[in-house]
Amino acid sequence: MTSEPRIIERKALDQLLEALTQEGYQVVGPTLGDGAIVYGPVQASEDFPVGWTDEQEGGVYRLKKREDKALFGYVVGPHSWKKYLHPPERRLWTGQASGTDFELTPEPVETARFAFFGVRSCELHAIEIQDRVFIHNDHVDEDYKARRENAFVVVVQCGQAGKTCFCVSMNTGPKAESGYDLALTEILDEGRHFFHAVAGSPKGAAILQQVETRSATSSDSAEAEEAVQKARGQMGRTLNTKGVKELLQENPEHPRWDSVAERCLSCANCTMVCPTCFCSTVEDTTDLTGDHTERWQKWDSCFTMDFSYLHGGSVRASTKSRYRQWLTHKLSSWIDQFDSSGCVGCGRCVTWCPVGIDLTEEVRSIREENTVRLPSKREASNGNA
Repeated sequence: MTSEPRIIERKALDQLLEALTQEGYQVVGPTLGDGAIVYGPVQASEDFPVGWTDEQEGGVYRLKKREDKALFGYVVGPHSWKKYLHPPERRLWTGQASGTDFELTPEPVETARFAFFGVRSCELHAIEIQDRVFIHNDHVDEDYKARRENAFVVVVQCGQAGKTCFCVSMNTGPKAESGYDLALTEILDEGRHFFHAVAGSPKGAAILQQVETRSATSSDSAEAEEAVQKARGQMGRTLNTKGVKELLQENPEHPRWDSVAERCLSCANCTMVCPTCFCSTVEDTTDLTGDHTERWQKWDSCFTMDFSYLHGGSVRASTKSRYRQWLTHKLSSWIDQFDSSGCVGCGRCVTWCPVGIDLTEEVRSIREENTVRLPSKREASNGNA
């Protein structure tokens, strides 16, 4: 469902935050921290990065002051919402010795209710992709499911794009069309500062009723749409997705893999900042007495040597094989597993790669220098392929 659009004036935004808090949600959103725009607790609108933006390029990220007081005038930072839905570290169970027995106690399912404030369209698509991984399959992650079902999503439509963005190529933005509880578009024009608001769920409509609003005029809605269209035209990257699944599957020995391996540090930054990567490992710990033990789930990466370790050694010992595994999974075999690409075009992997490796450039190079000649229809029909 979507409601008739309403207008929230800048001064009334704190009422929205208060309404969410009163409903029992822990509001988290963009804040300034560690020289970047990161996600953390938000209590008032002044906690947002007021008047700040970010400049991004391959291997480059820096904050910069804006000429206005926009609250959401940035692209995306190193954090993604998976830090709340699929935490970097999570205890799975504890074990305690009791006489000759050993009692295992599973960790309780998370009951916190988060309100994600400032979700971008690409990030919303990333959450939906992780839903397929953790919920919509034969093995449901109950902790993720509880966190997801308890979450309230406030989208902020993009009003600008960055130099590493390519969500248009992935059909994931810049405008969120569904899957949210509330969608806001920030408008600053000729001294006016307001938010065009649309409820996308009954929960969103109920929250919006607790906030001072007015009906949106056709002019207000046109300004909101114009802001999004402006972002659409600012994409800093493009990715031709036509046939990319087959392209990567059919070029495992393309020389481009050697070229990228010469630059790749196997640092795993790209997988840590990616909003869809879900690889994890488990670690068991024990105390000095041997009476207490715990099992923890922690984020891992296909770039680490131990991740693919089987009996006898690592399956992917070279940097070349690990980068190839990551890119081919993200853009190709992910489709076989989850019926979608694993990339949403947010550009984080490009920005936060220390050496500026750009997956859009890697795919383009493999496409332009394709060493595999696909058989013609005649050859295939004659069995000469």
